[in-house]
Amino acid sequence: MVGHVDHGKTTLTQALSGKWTDEHSEEIKRGISIRLGYASISFRRCGSCGFYTTEQKCPRCGAETEFLREVSFVDSPGHETLMATMLSGAAIMDGAVLVIAANEPCPQPQTKEHLMALQIIGIRNVVIAQNKIDIVTKEQALRSYEEIREFVKGTVAEDAPVIPIAAQHKANIDVLIQAIEERIPTPERDESKPARMYIARSFDVNKPGTKPEELKGGVVGGSLIQGVLRVGDEIEIRPGYRATEGGETKWQPLFSEVVSLHAGRERVEEARPGGLIGIGTRFDPSLTKSDGLSGMVLGKPGTLPPTWEELAIEPHLMERVVGAKEELEVESIKTSEPLMLNVGTATTIGTVTSARENVVELKLKLPVCALEGDRVAISRRIGARWRLIGYGVIV
Repeated sequence: MVGHVDHGKTTLTQALSGKWTDEHSEEIKRGISIRLGYASISFRRCGSCGFYTTEQKCPRCGAETEFLREVSFVDSPGHETLMATMLSGAAIMDGAVLVIAANEPCPQPQTKEHLMALQIIGIRNVVIAQNKIDIVTKEQALRSYEEIREFVKGTVAEDAPVIPIAAQHKANIDVLIQAIEERIPTPERDESKPARMYIARSFDVNKPGTKPEELKGGVVGGSLIQGVLRVGDEIEIRPGYRATEGGETKWQPLFSEVVSLHAGRERVEEARPGGLIGIGTRFDPSLTKSDGLSGMVLGKPGTLPPTWEELAIEPHLMERVVGAKEELEVESIKTSEPLMLNVGTATTIGTVTSARENVVELKLKLPVCALEGDRVAISRRIGARWRLIGYGVIV
């Protein structure tokens, strides 16, 4: 699975696939620029001339091409106000294509923030696409290249290839595909463990006016991180829903079964780690509509991590605030201040109840399902924006 991180455009994905597809339903194409979008693309190679493409016939020589692998692209919006969405996307990526426009000075504030987010989440396989070379001069393109190289020094992307492209004209897309093939390999997955998935999106696929007897259950989308999931399997989702019993409010897990599975654009009987999948369930569609279950964790009943309503983390703060135009120093975390936390695909606000040197304790507005040792991205409200200031490790 590859993250496509840029300034909120789907141009690169369109250039690779020829179209944009939201994987599970034609009804769900609204708000793609402010929510996590995704598409699946087949990478192919011409056995005759070696040209990399997504087409069955080679655009260069017309020969048949051979299938290499199916790649799922997560399109993380790049605008600075949507950092939480970008971090959610990074949690399910195996690698990233960092898109930098050649007609703008590098780095832009959001580009800095994206690169630091990849570093914090732990993504090491990066390819840089230097886009829009068709609208700059040769000298501007070379100057942009030098700016990019200087920008990525000392980061996870220091040795990443920089591929000049013109996505609108599909120029050099073959070289970009080759770089992704070489730099972002398919990782080894453990299929012997119980199935577990981060939920990135959830939908109601029913059209307005659908008769009650024709209603379909809710759909959740995301990526399996371990195990195998099959049609008919029982599933549990945590944290689940808020329930009040005897005047006490608790979070209760949700249970259902896998009614259908979609991988890429195909309906399948079983799904394995790698790539994005859609799971049809028996949940009331009101639970899944408008990403109602995004950020939660799905798996075999009784195997999921605990649900945390309060969290203790070991903080690792950066020296400077990332993403702000001014190079502000990161101050120590203070008691009572609110922080935005990204755990897996979940985003929540935590109020600091205790701030010691090595441990910060927070009371969460929305609970999260996570393991001790998991990384948490930490953002602080600075002005009108949430800014990334570091990460924490759950203890």
